[in-house]
Amino acid sequence: MKRLPFILLVIFLVLFIDQSLKIWVKTHMQIGEEFPILGQSWAFIHFVENEGMAFGWKIPALYGKLILSLFRLGAIVFLTYILRQLMKANASLGLLTCFALIFAGALGNIIDSVFYGLIFSASPYHGGVAELFPEAGGYAGVLYGKVVDMFYFPMIESVWPSWMPFVGGEPFLFFRPVFNVADASISVGVILLLLFYRSFFTQDSIQPVEDRSASGDPTPTAE
Repeated sequence: MKRLPFILLVIFLVLFIDQSLKIWVKTHMQIGEEFPILGQSWAFIHFVENEGMAFGWKIPALYGKLILSLFRLGAIVFLTYILRQLMKANASLGLLTCFALIFAGALGNIIDSVFYGLIFSASPYHGGVAELFPEAGGYAGVLYGKVVDMFYFPMIESVWPSWMPFVGGEPFLFFRPVFNVADASISVGVILLLLFYRSFFTQDSIQPVEDRSASGDPTPTAE
C-alpha cells in the first residue's frame, strides 16, 4: 500500500480537471456552441451532451441509459478490486498508473450520469446556459444524467476516393468524435496497458504477495 498516495493523487487530478472543465462548460456554454483552442483551426471546445458511452456511443434500447449507468457502477467496483489486488501484489508503479487512469476516467463519467441530472437544469440549444442547483430541480433523475463532452479535433477534412466501396465520394472527417478528459484518461490508460503491460493478461499478475510466497512463486515483476 506504499504507492496508495500516488495512485490517489493521479485519480484526484484526473477527476478535478475533468469535473472542473465539465462544470465550466455546462454553466457557460449552450449546446453546440464552440470556440477554437489557442486559435487553432483543427482544435475546439465544442459543447455536446450524450446519454451513452465514451465518444458519444450509446446502447440503442429503451433502458439503454440505465443499463449503461449500472454497467459503469459495476466497472467502478471491479476496477477498485483490481487496484487493491495489484497494490497487494506489489505491482509496478506503471501498471498501477494505467489502472488508476482507467478508474478515474470511469468515475468521472459516472459522476455525470449519477449527479448531473439532479444538480443541473437542462442545457438549452438557444437562449441561455444551464444553471447549477436550480430552484426548480434538475433535468433528470439519478443514473439518467447526460455526460458532458467538449474536445473536438477535426484535423483532416477530405473526401473518400471514388473507387472505395460504400463510402466512395462521401465526406471524410478525422477526428469526428467529441470527448472529455475522462474519456481521454480511459483511452490513455488502456493504450499504455496494451503497449507496455500485455503480460498482465497472460499471467496471474494480481495474486497477493503473501499467496505467491506460500505457493513458492517468486514476487511478480510487471514488464
